[in-house]
Amino acid sequence: MPIVFLIIIGAAAGFIATRIMRVEADVLTTIVIGIAGAVVGGFVLRTLLAVMGMMAGLVGAILGALLLIFLWQKVQNR
Repeated sequence: MPIVFLIIIGAAAGFIATRIMRVEADVLTTIVIGIAGAVVGGFVLRTLLAVMGMMAGLVGAILGALLLIFLWQKVQNR
């Protein structure tokens, strides 16, 4: 996945995921969460990406970002 594509998809995924999870985060945190989610989602859903095309990459990035936000909230609430 080219780095520019990863940043763009990651930023969009982070924005969508923080809105779904109702998390107030600054822009940099949102982008980092989205990029990390894109990486996680890319590994987990690589097969889905091959079958369904680029939309699967966005879905995988959002799911990965949601997982990271969930884990981040659990760590913060300790």
